Amino acid sequence: MTQIGERTATFRVTSPTTPSRSFVVSWAALTDIGRRRAVNEDSVVAHPPIFAVADGMGGHAAGDVASDAVVKRLGQLGADPFTTGDVIDEALSLALTDIDLVGDTTTLGTGTTVTGVALNLVDGEPTWAVFNIGDSRVYQYLDGSLARLTVDHSVVQELVDAGLITAEQAETHPDSNIITRAVGFHEKPVPDYSLLDIIAGQRILICSDGLTKELTDHGIAHYLGREGSAWQTASSLVEAALTNGGRDNVTVLVIDVAAG
Repeated sequence: MTQIGERTATFRVTSPTTPSRSFVVSWAALTDIGRRRAVNEDSVVAHPPIFAVADGMGGHAAGDVASDAVVKRLGQLGADPFTTGDVIDEALSLALTDIDLVGDTTTLGTGTTVTGVALNLVDGEPTWAVFNIGDSRVYQYLDGSLARLTVDHSVVQELVDAGLITAEQAETHPDSNIITRAVGFHEKPVPDYSLLDIIAGQRILICSDGLTKELTDHGIAHYLGREGSAWQTASSLVEAALTNGGRDNVTVLVIDVAAG
């Protein structure tokens, strides 16, 4: 397990074109090995402009090394206040090279998911760029409503998309741990990207599937909707996942946005 950046901190985001427009961003990053794992293969980076969680592939050798490679490469982007998808793609390609040096020595290969948000500029105005590879997730909680911002790259998600099973059935499907896209295994990393407005009052959750295995979206919304700091919310989410079984490593990154 590798953690890049502060576990909890606050900073200001200011529009380069409209200096009077700014936001205060607070975050908290927390991870736990869980109740049943011998190694924590999750890693996290919270180093503006990048916030991301990587979940090393369970059952494959050196998953912790794979997630470590991704967050270290992403963490190197912290010299600039904003970044782009092209820069993220390049960092993930460099991480793949790092991972393949390990994967070449194993039978099954090595890989990791990665998901997160990055501060981006669109027409000179700050916005979030949401990116994802695998089945770790990004959520937004705003005005009492929870929205999942990423789509899992997994076998069960493909079954749901095809109408063969329901979202509820996907949660307990025997193939729920099989993903269809990763960083590793000598394959070029291909993230999905989307843009999200930065809005005062929004709360963003980035998490590994160790959380979503134990909490439904309804349960996640319950904890995100509570009053409290990003750290208190992150702690409550991890504690709830452990109480519900803690079958996997659990990593959460909670980001709160307030008016500047």
